[in-house]
Amino acid sequence: MMESLVAWTILTLGWLLPLVHVTLSSRGGPWHAPQGTGCPLSPRLGWLVLVLLAGPLGWLLFMRSRGKSPRVRS
Repeated sequence: MMESLVAWTILTLGWLLPLVHVTLSSRGGPWHAPQGTGCPLSPRLGWLVLVLLAGPLGWLLFMRSRGKSPRVRS
């Protein structure tokens, strides 16, 4: 009984809440891919895939990058 509670807690806190946070965050980027890029994924969808695959580590990377402004290419 206790093992299943711990497992659900880890699953919820480690994957589901970060996925919800990236989905609902206003700083996650647009849902559509920018024009002229070769990547079919949008920035927000890319972050969702990263958080889904890397779990809490992906979410920490998202949190770290949110405060930075986008780089301008010259």
